[in-house]
Amino acid sequence: MDLSHIRNFCIIAHIDHGKSTLADRFLEITSTLNKREMKHGQMLDTMDLEQERGITIKLQPVRMEWNYKGEKYILNLIDTPGHVDFYYEVSRSLAACEGAILVVDATQGIEAQTLANCYMALEHNLEIVPVLNKIDLPSADAPRRAKEIESALGIPADEIIFVSAKEGTNVEKVLERVIERVPAPKSASDKDELKALIFDSVYDIYKGVVAYVRVKSGSIKKGDKVWLLNTKKEVEVLEVGYFKPKYQVASILMPGEVGYIVTGLKDVRESRVGDTVWRAGTSGFTAQDAKPLEGYKVVTPFVFAGIYCTDTDDYPLLRDALEKLQLNDSAISFAPEQSGALGYGFRCGFLGLLHMDIVQERLEREYNLSLIATAPSVSYIVVMKGKNDVHEDKFISSPSDLPDPATIHEIKEPWVKVEILTPKECGGGIMTLCSDKRGISKNMHYIDENRVILTFELPLVSIVVDFYDQLKSISSGYASMNYEHLDYRVGDLVKLDILIAGEKVDALSLIVHRKDAFYAGTALVKKLKELIPKHQFVIPLQAAIGGKIISRETISAYRKDVTGYLYGGDVTRKRKLLEKQKKGKKRMKMMGKVELPQEAFLAVLKKNK
Repeated sequence: MDLSHIRNFCIIAHIDHGKSTLADRFLEITSTLNKREMKHGQMLDTMDLEQERGITIKLQPVRMEWNYKGEKYILNLIDTPGHVDFYYEVSRSLAACEGAILVVDATQGIEAQTLANCYMALEHNLEIVPVLNKIDLPSADAPRRAKEIESALGIPADEIIFVSAKEGTNVEKVLERVIERVPAPKSASDKDELKALIFDSVYDIYKGVVAYVRVKSGSIKKGDKVWLLNTKKEVEVLEVGYFKPKYQVASILMPGEVGYIVTGLKDVRESRVGDTVWRAGTSGFTAQDAKPLEGYKVVTPFVFAGIYCTDTDDYPLLRDALEKLQLNDSAISFAPEQSGALGYGFRCGFLGLLHMDIVQERLEREYNLSLIATAPSVSYIVVMKGKNDVHEDKFISSPSDLPDPATIHEIKEPWVKVEILTPKECGGGIMTLCSDKRGISKNMHYIDENRVILTFELPLVSIVVDFYDQLKSISSGYASMNYEHLDYRVGDLVKLDILIAGEKVDALSLIVHRKDAFYAGTALVKKLKELIPKHQFVIPLQAAIGGKIISRETISAYRKDVTGYLYGGDVTRKRKLLEKQKKGKKRMKMMGKVELPQEAFLAVLKKNK
């Protein structure tokens, strides 16, 4: 195949701006799928969760063939997610492409994630094809949105294509623009050394590890012996093919093409996303001398939560499920942890709450597990006191890992840069919200007469719980946000412990700012009071910092009617039975143990979110 007739591109946009619907029209126009095969919308959203929620979670490639001006072109498309929690999927797609279709909703205009994705594409030196979608809706204001794009992104308004992906209006013009504007892959020979970037991987129960690759140079076919440069492992290629969008076996993958390879690997840790598939060419290099391809931005999870099985016997199954899930979601990290309340589980790292929610639901659905997730927290750097003023940094992801306060010099928490795009009349309320969350205002930029971009620096812990909900409430749903991680900064942080009947429940511990500790502790013990049923003895609920109790609630004892069967007689008979009950309760208080019901525990965690 002539390289000049290959186009590799992706679709980027804010969530729900019509990426997947536009991809569906591409599949129809190029006859990749017929109408009978397209039984439902969003054909590239293959997961049940994607279909149900109407959002893209995983990137999905597809190979299309189309005739333009009498010549046949190969169009390799990668559909990407739009939610901020899945930006790593977008970065992986960009590394495999030369161009990007930027989709903007004509009814909503530019949103925060639109800007973030566009800047990321420009950093990868991709050719941008601007598209204004949903022009068929009555509320669409295409000319105004085009001016908005020109003002915010510097893209000339006359280059923007007005389309309706739902109706199919002007969709062919988008493909024509891709062929005309997106550069072909750089020239390379199939005799050169093989270098292919793994931009995604999935685990197939029959094939094993299936690696999605973009071939930069050389060629790859069945039977080839190739190296994975980062893991330094040699494997044999058992199958190669394309995405149509299902797997289609091919004889060879040539330079510039996008496809998949099957190596028979069963250990999910041996095939890493971002690795380079390599085979020697005429250069004479060995695997030790070969230079890997530049991958994409390395993802570090910042939001952590404990995940436990309701049935402790499922612990090995949970470990295997997390290993397989980590293969095609490199942002997940996990390490074993034990809780007195919940048993054995894993401390898992995520990019955000939606990412956490999706992972938990995938584990439950795809691997038939019943799980409990603890309240989300963020990672911290604890600077330990050392001799001769030499301090040691310790990374922690769980409040239970926080060392003795006497050994701590200082605690650093992650901060993020938050860009909020909002109607100007909501700006005051949002600035107040950010200020209450310990935010620092950095910039204010009007993109038109009605909308403004507010830039703040905020502690990550302030936005992972309920910030987004509050933002939507203040703006009546019109505001959008994007954030990126900055650094770790020293904060006045303390560990908040929850005691039930004098015993610490480690799964409910939190790390909070000192000024927020009283309010957080009071709110939590009040929730517990509502949820824990009465026992035969009094149950104190306490929030504490170290040895200091800062808040307390009490669950009164359930009093059994021990005198109900009595009738008439001397009152001393009732007194005798009540005294006996009192002594029994005192003994029970000394020996009894309060169990936090699973339902109550789950309800507390949901309220914390």
